[in-house]
Amino acid sequence: MADSAGVTTAVARRKLCRAHAGDMELPAITRMAWGNGGVDETGQPLATTGNEVGLYNELLVKDIESHEYVGDGETTCRYTATLEAEELSGEEISEMGLYDSEGDLVAYRTFLRKGKDADIPQIYDMEEVF
Repeated sequence: MADSAGVTTAVARRKLCRAHAGDMELPAITRMAWGNGGVDETGQPLATTGNEVGLYNELLVKDIESHEYVGDGETTCRYTATLEAEELSGEEISEMGLYDSEGDLVAYRTFLRKGKDADIPQIYDMEEVF
C-alpha cells in the first residue's frame, strides 16, 4: 500500500520558513475540506507527496469548529470539523485537507473510503504535528 500518511504541503513549509525568518506572518488554519478522490482504482489510498495544492476531487469545505493542543509540549494541534447528517450523503470520503486563511492547502491526507449515511453526522479530526 502507498504511504498515505498526512503531509504538510510544500506551500505550508515555504510559509513556515518565511514566517520564521520574519518576512511574513503565518496565516491561521481556518477550514477543513473533504473529497472522494483519495484512492486509486482498486480502492487503495493514493500516496501523498506534499506537492498537493488541493484535493483530487473536493466535495465540501467548511470552517474549523475547534482546535486543541494534544500531547506533551504543544507540538501537535488537532483541528475538528463535522459533516452534518445531511451533508455529503451517499458519498465515500477518501481524502481531507486543511486550508489556511489565505486559501492555501497546508495539510493533506488520503485514506480508505468512509461511507457517509444520510442520517448520521461524522466528526473529523486532523492533526498538524511539528
